[in-house]
Amino acid sequence: MSELLSTALSVDARITELLAQLSIEEKIGQLQQVQGGGGQVSADLAQAIREGRVGSVINEVHVDTVNALQHIAVHESRHGIPLLIGRDVIHGFATVFPIPLGQASSWNPDAVARGARVAATEAAACGVNWTFAPMIDIGRDPRWGRVAEGFGEDPYLTGVLAAAAVRGYQGADLTAPDAIAACAKHFVGYGASESGRDYNTTNIAPRELRDVHLPPFHAAVQAGVASVMTSFSDIDGVPASANRPLLTGVLRDEWGFDGLVVSDWDSIRQLAIHGLTADDRGSAHEAAIAGVDMEMASTTYADHLADLVRDGLVPVERLDAMVANVLRMKLRLGLFERTSTDPSTFPVAGNVEHLQAAREVAQESIVLLRNTMHDGEYLLPLAAGALRRIAVIGPLADDPYEQLGTWIFDGDAQHSRTVLGALREALPDSVQVDVAQGVPNTRSQDTSGFDDAVRAASHADVAVLVLGEESILSGEAHCRADVSLPGAQEALVEAIVATGTPVVLVVMAGRALALERVAHRVHALLYAWHPGSMGGAAIVDLLFGAASPSARLPVTLPRATGQIPIYYAHKNTGKPATPESVVSMHDIHPRAPQLSVGNTSFHLDVDPSPLYPFGFGLTYTYVEYEAPSLRLADVPLDGTVEVSATLTNRGARAADEVVQLYVRDLVGSATRPVKELKGFQRVHLAAGERRTVRFSLPIAQLAFHGRDLQRTVEPGRFQAWIAPHAGTTTSVEFSVHS
Repeated sequence: MSELLSTALSVDARITELLAQLSIEEKIGQLQQVQGGGGQVSADLAQAIREGRVGSVINEVHVDTVNALQHIAVHESRHGIPLLIGRDVIHGFATVFPIPLGQASSWNPDAVARGARVAATEAAACGVNWTFAPMIDIGRDPRWGRVAEGFGEDPYLTGVLAAAAVRGYQGADLTAPDAIAACAKHFVGYGASESGRDYNTTNIAPRELRDVHLPPFHAAVQAGVASVMTSFSDIDGVPASANRPLLTGVLRDEWGFDGLVVSDWDSIRQLAIHGLTADDRGSAHEAAIAGVDMEMASTTYADHLADLVRDGLVPVERLDAMVANVLRMKLRLGLFERTSTDPSTFPVAGNVEHLQAAREVAQESIVLLRNTMHDGEYLLPLAAGALRRIAVIGPLADDPYEQLGTWIFDGDAQHSRTVLGALREALPDSVQVDVAQGVPNTRSQDTSGFDDAVRAASHADVAVLVLGEESILSGEAHCRADVSLPGAQEALVEAIVATGTPVVLVVMAGRALALERVAHRVHALLYAWHPGSMGGAAIVDLLFGAASPSARLPVTLPRATGQIPIYYAHKNTGKPATPESVVSMHDIHPRAPQLSVGNTSFHLDVDPSPLYPFGFGLTYTYVEYEAPSLRLADVPLDGTVEVSATLTNRGARAADEVVQLYVRDLVGSATRPVKELKGFQRVHLAAGERRTVRFSLPIAQLAFHGRDLQRTVEPGRFQAWIAPHAGTTTSVEFSVHS
C-alpha cells in the first residue's frame, strides 16, 4: 500500500497525492464497477483488480470472497486502493423490513432510520460498504412497479424520510465498521415515467421538476448522502446520464454536492439506444462531460475514455475530478484503514433484536382503512377470548416469501412470520383455526378453491382474508396496466362476504391498489403493503390490539385505474369539479344539450374523489380536531406563521395520531397546488386526553419557482389546515406581506 495515504493527510491532500501517481488507465479503472457474485474470485477479475482496472464490485456478499478481493486490491495492485462493494440493500438484508412505501406509511423518520441501521449492520458484516438506496423518486402512478421502492407521492414527506434513511445507512460516523454509504436514486424524475412503464420517457415541466422531483434529492444531499445514482429515463429529450444541467448545474454547482455520481445499470451504453449518441464512444463522452463519475456494469468508459482524453474531448481535469469523487468516498468510508471484514465482530443477522425492530416498524407501517360496527362494537380489535372459530383465507396468509416484497436478494424467508403462523401462536388452543387458500395464487383465475373458503368462513366467528399481490408483481420492470386486485380475488371477497360472517381484509401489495369494488363490502380493511420478515406477527398484533394502528397513507388510493395519476397536491384548474357539478354518464340523456353543470374536470364514469386520500388512516379511537387558529394572521416575508389546533381523544383507547399541516398559496405568479404538506407530528394521546398541537412554519418554506423559474416567496393570501389527512376541509387563512 502506498505510503502516500498516511492518515495524517487531509482527504483532499491524499486524493491529490494519489492522482499524481495514477496513469490514465488506472484512473479510468477507478471509474469501473463490475459484476461479482457467486462467492468466487475469478482469475479474470483478480487480474483486472491487480492491474487497477476495477474501482468497485457489485453483488458480491460472501464475506470471504469480499475479503479476498480487497486483499488483491490493497496488497497486490500498484497503489493499494480498496474497492467499493455495492449491493441493493433496499429494505433490509437478512432481516427484511416493510417495503419503503410501507415504511413511509409510518410517517416516522425514526422508524425509517432504524430499518436502515439494521440493514447496514447486516450488510456490512458481509463486506458490503455501499447500498443503492434510498430510492426517492416521487411516485404518483401506482402502475409503475418501482413505487414499492419509494416513499410515496409527496416531496416533503419523501425528503424527510430520505434524510432519515441516509442517517440510518451511514450512521453518525461513516468510517465506522457498521456504516455503509447511501445512494440517493434516481436522479431525477424517474417516477414520472409515461403510463407507469419502467424506463419510459418522462415529460416533466421545468417548474414541476424543481418544485416536486428535485426537493427530496436536495434533502438527501443536505443530510450528507455519499452518492447519487442517475435515472434510466430521459427528461425532456435528454437522458439523465447525459444531463449536464442537472448533474453538474444543479447537483454540483447549486447544491455543492462533492460525493460520487454513479450511473444506473448499463445506462451510459443505453444513451445510444435512446438515440442521443451514435455509439458507445459518444455515450462515454456525453456521460463524462455531464457529470457521471462511475459506470455501473457496462464498459464504455473502460473502452473509450482514454482515447477521449487523449483526443482532447474529455479534459484531463474532468477525468481527475471524476476519479477524485470515487477516491473521496473510499476515504470517507475509512476503507484504506479497514481493508477486511471480520463478521464475528458484528451481531448475527436475523437476531432477536433485529427481528423485533422489523416487527415494530411493520406495526407502524400497516394502515387501518376501515373498521365498522358489528354487534354494537367496532370489529377491530378482535377479542381473542370471545372467538371459538376463525377462518384464515387467501394465498398470502401463509406464504413466508411473498410477504417480504420486492428487492430482497439477501432476505431470509426462514425468519419470516406469516399471518397464519402468528395467529396460531397468539390464539388459545380452544380457538379452532380453519384454513383455505381460496385461489392458488394472487394472479390465478381458478375458482375451484372457493367452496372450501366459503365453508370455512360460514362456520367461523370472523374471516381473515389475506389477499393482494405477490411480490413479483411489483418492483423494477414489473408494472401493471390495471391496478385492481388481480386474478379471481375480487370474486373471492364477494363469496366470503356473502356468507354473512364478519370479514377482515388484509391487503399485501407493492403499490396502491384500486379497491373500490371490495373495500366497502368488508367489515375491516388493513393495508399491509409487503410487510417484511415480521409482517404476519405485526398484523396479528394489530388484529388483537396488542399494538394500535397509527400508520397513514403516503399515497392516494384510487377508486379505479382510470383515475391515475391521482394525487392530493394537484392544481385547481379553471373548472374544478365540485360535488354539485359532477354528473354520471347514466344521467345524461342522449339528445339533451350539454349540461353546463357538468362542464368541470372529472370523469363521467367514476367519482372524482379518491377511495382514500393521502395521509388517511384510522386508529382504535376517535380523535376530534378543532378548527385551526393562528397566533398572527398577517406575517412578513421573513417571518414565521404559527398555526395550532386542539385535539381531543374521544375514545377509550390511547392513540398515536399523525397530525398534518397543509398550506395553499391562493394566488401566485404561477398556479399552485390546492394543498401542500408542510409539516407533521406524531402525537401520543391517552384516552380522553386533550392537547394543543402547534406548528411554526418559516415563510421561506412557502417558496416555489415562479414564472421566471426563479425560487421565490411571494406575498399574498394563504390557507392552512391542521388535519388528519389531505381530504380535510376546515382551514384558516393568513396573509404574507413584504
